[in-house]
Amino acid sequence: MGILYDDVVIMRPPEKEGDPTVITVNCPDKTGLGCDLCRIILFFRLNILRGDVSTDGKWCYIVFWVVGKQKTRWSLLKKRMVEACPSCSSASGISYYRSDLQPPKPPDVFLLKFCCHDRKGLLHDVTAVLCELELTITKVKVSTTPDGKVMDLFFITDTRELLHTKKRKDDTIEQLKEVLEDLILTIDIELVGPEITACSQASSFLPAAITDDDFNLELPDSVRSGTLRADYVSITMDNLLSPAHTLVQIMCQDHKGLLYDIMRTLKDYNNKISFGRFTTKPRRKCEIDLFIMQADGKKIVDPNKQNSLSSRFKAELLRPLRVAVVSRGPDTELLVANPVELSGNGRPLVFYDITLALKMLDTCIFSAEIGRHVIGDREWEVYRILLDEGEGSSVPRNKIEEEVWKMLMGWE
Repeated sequence: MGILYDDVVIMRPPEKEGDPTVITVNCPDKTGLGCDLCRIILFFRLNILRGDVSTDGKWCYIVFWVVGKQKTRWSLLKKRMVEACPSCSSASGISYYRSDLQPPKPPDVFLLKFCCHDRKGLLHDVTAVLCELELTITKVKVSTTPDGKVMDLFFITDTRELLHTKKRKDDTIEQLKEVLEDLILTIDIELVGPEITACSQASSFLPAAITDDDFNLELPDSVRSGTLRADYVSITMDNLLSPAHTLVQIMCQDHKGLLYDIMRTLKDYNNKISFGRFTTKPRRKCEIDLFIMQADGKKIVDPNKQNSLSSRFKAELLRPLRVAVVSRGPDTELLVANPVELSGNGRPLVFYDITLALKMLDTCIFSAEIGRHVIGDREWEVYRILLDEGEGSSVPRNKIEEEVWKMLMGWE
């Protein structure tokens, strides 16, 4: 028997102020579903306090307890989560809520180009509008002219797949004009082909500070010596408790997107969760129990595979992103590297968090670019931001690195 559209994702509002919203997902299973759902929840700026997952390999039942801001668009969140769920036909032969089973085509890429007068926080305000409109930033090139003007090039895709329409384009431009006000000089959005996107590739050179495999695995003393105890991670694997599964037990410090980081690691390793439980404790501690198996339905018994998975977990939980502030000639450059899933998706809202942290530090951005690079054996989305250290700039480099890191980790 199938399941109706409204029953795929059910949201139960809090019973009283301060209680979490409970999101229940009931649909056919697929490898990586938990990762996809956690990524959507993270995009909507919600924190997962608790999570339960159970599946028989064909059908899964997932419950999230989440908290967020009052402006959360719950109906849109539900729609995006339903879209991520497999069609019922994959398990029952009956499709109640999705008829199109064709693989998705690559999204159209649009170039948002505008020129305006500069001001502090401008780049974050523009990024916030694009995020609110569900426009995904794939590449950015921002430059400042000597006379104080800014030329911004945003390569974006539209989650709603409507940016080719005049109404969607006009609405986007109108909302950007409301934010930029009288600073705007010119603005335009146009569909671009792959040849234009290829010509906009970011600089291929990356400094060693961001490419070192052991980059910043040791946390800054200012973070490590505090009450956060961010360097605490315990990972154990047990093949004795369950006859069919490997039990992975994780204890660590909570951070924004923690469950997403765990789920994307399992997705990249093509491991399946049969049962899982995620719980947050006082003082930002987290406990996670996962009963997992390989794609072939067997336990993980190979010591090399166990060590590889355990090492990846530790790296992702200690440093899910790489952050460094380095010298670029006489100037200062902020570098942030965001790991990309094998599916091609990266962690959402990274540029939003970076620009927000810099805005709060009252630090201006002279130029910025986003590009993808292979570091080691993985693809990373690298954000390069040249800071404007003009007269009156007094924020130490270690302070910039620390505050950007805390913002990305949700410790602001």
